[in-house]
Amino acid sequence: MNGTNGLFQRIERVRRLVVKEFIQILRDNRMKGVIFLLPFIQLFVFSYAMANDVRHIPTAVCDRDGTPQSRELTARFLGNGVFEATGNLRTDDEVRHMLDVGNALVVLRFEPGFGAGVAAGRSMPVQILADGTDSNTAGVALQYANRIVRSYNAQLQLAQMHRAAGIPPRIGAVALETRAWFNPNREAIFYFVPGVVALIVTLVSLMLTGMAIVREKEIGTIEQILVSPITPFEFILGKTLPFALICLGEVILVMSVAVFWFGIPVRGSIPLLFGAACLYMLTTLGIGLLISTVCETQQQAMMSTFFFFTPAMLLSGFAFPIANMPAAIRAVTLFNPMRYFLVIIRSLFLKGTGFAVLWPQFAALALLGVTTFFLASRRFRKTLS
Repeated sequence: MNGTNGLFQRIERVRRLVVKEFIQILRDNRMKGVIFLLPFIQLFVFSYAMANDVRHIPTAVCDRDGTPQSRELTARFLGNGVFEATGNLRTDDEVRHMLDVGNALVVLRFEPGFGAGVAAGRSMPVQILADGTDSNTAGVALQYANRIVRSYNAQLQLAQMHRAAGIPPRIGAVALETRAWFNPNREAIFYFVPGVVALIVTLVSLMLTGMAIVREKEIGTIEQILVSPITPFEFILGKTLPFALICLGEVILVMSVAVFWFGIPVRGSIPLLFGAACLYMLTTLGIGLLISTVCETQQQAMMSTFFFFTPAMLLSGFAFPIANMPAAIRAVTLFNPMRYFLVIIRSLFLKGTGFAVLWPQFAALALLGVTTFFLASRRFRKTLS
């Protein structure tokens, strides 16, 4: 009976601490901003800003030839939705000025004699000038340009063969059929929006845990809590449980925006997604506890949060493929829990992959999460005592 009473007393102390934490969060305007405003700002800013789809590239044309051949090739460039006309140029000074001021990222340039040379069956040059300041856009633009020119050349060669034969010959050809699985339209926003969910869970859980506990130190109430009957374990549980529930709520809200606003499909198991989020939050809440042991003010806690968050994001595969990183950096990413959570969440959103495929990522998250939270809890209890 005494053991049962003691258990009920522990549960009641934790419950009261949880209620007190929710009341304190709702009274703090800064906390409410972190919980309700910051996630949506992150979601829309990251989703739209990080999308690297290349469309409507500002393109100027410097056609000194003015023949049907140059006009036809120009029409092929400006009629595919990738290149968008921004003006017609006549001189090299105009070309240089257009690229200098950034009004055009690509200039298509024909020299006199282009049409006559093509009509005579000669290989004639056409120049593509691309602004290399944005290397990604310039590289994609040149790839599209190569495809357009190759298609135009193939049409010219076929027409020449028809004229030489007198009758249209029957020539075999290979038709390439491509299909992109999981993201048929190859929209970058489908790739980045699920990753933003991981960023929001990371940042919110770190800031809430680290700043809330440090706030108790800053205003001097932690001493009052320590002289109460509550144990260090109950204090940690009562402090972290509200933030875990808040983060799960953030996952629901952000997923709802991703599905209904951005149109991102969720093909996998929702319970499996929440299970992965819980495992991942063991790590982030543990790191938040660790931050709270070394910081004395909320400003220090915020700076420490971003000190961890920025490298974790860069080494997670959110924006830069891990396979392209040096071997030493790839080894460091093995200790980054965000790396595994991103694989899980993108697979569940876009591929519909199940636990049978994702169990290595779940195992890594569980190992890192339990280890981090255990070590942080021990250090935190030692600091309290």
